Amino acid sequence: MDGLNLSTLSKPFIIAGPCVLENRETSLKIAEFLSRQSEKYKIDIIYKASFDKANRSSAKSFRGVGLKKGLEILSEVAIRHSLYTTTDIHESWQIEQVSNDIDILQIPAFLCRQTDLLLNCAGTGKVLNVKKGQFLSPWDTKNIADKIRSVSNKEFIFTERGATFGYNNLVVDFRSFAIMKKYAPYVCFDVTHSIQRPGGLGDQSTGDREFVSGLARAGIGMGIDCLFFEIHPEPDKALSDGPNSLNFNEFEEIMQYIKDYRDFFHATRRS
Repeated sequence: MDGLNLSTLSKPFIIAGPCVLENRETSLKIAEFLSRQSEKYKIDIIYKASFDKANRSSAKSFRGVGLKKGLEILSEVAIRHSLYTTTDIHESWQIEQVSNDIDILQIPAFLCRQTDLLLNCAGTGKVLNVKKGQFLSPWDTKNIADKIRSVSNKEFIFTERGATFGYNNLVVDFRSFAIMKKYAPYVCFDVTHSIQRPGGLGDQSTGDREFVSGLARAGIGMGIDCLFFEIHPEPDKALSDGPNSLNFNEFEEIMQYIKDYRDFFHATRRS
């Protein structure tokens, strides 16, 4: 596929996929579904999955298929299903390999202030998606934007995924979208991670997926550029973040809502 230009994508566009690459078969099954959804609803979808989840709660948790195998799967996703792709970067040594195959470099929330990681990723010229840390205020993202722009990269996204509220809980301040939009050209709402309860089961996280649909609607109402969802054919069997992942039917209901909202908005503007 040609290089990604965010300005050419539908609004809102979607970032979606499994939390972690479990195996080739499941990854391609999800990609095929997302490709059909994108064509059916005329909404651009970027495929997201991690080759390594380096911040799992327990050392015993499944982390992924690794860098080499992960990039092979993501490259196949892009070629076979004509989807742009994104994945997490945890360490600077990964950047060169990942940037050759991936369209958007994603900075995990816990690493959003790591200066060298930000500068080295931004220096590739690739689009960046920086997840705002659970510990960070929306106005503090100005410093992140300054770092990225300092190496002449102007194509980046700031993603809201909730702020820490007490223990094992997150809350979304919807003002953050308008605030972060002052500093970033694009803002995204990571809906499924925002209903996560980090470490809620002791050695792993849990979540409340029944709230995803309502939060997604609220985010669209804020005029965001992008929505982020984790999906899985069978969320209860997912090897990571199953409790806050959507199944295919749940995801399609949200896609239908986005299309209906977009059509209504456009019709209202024409009238």
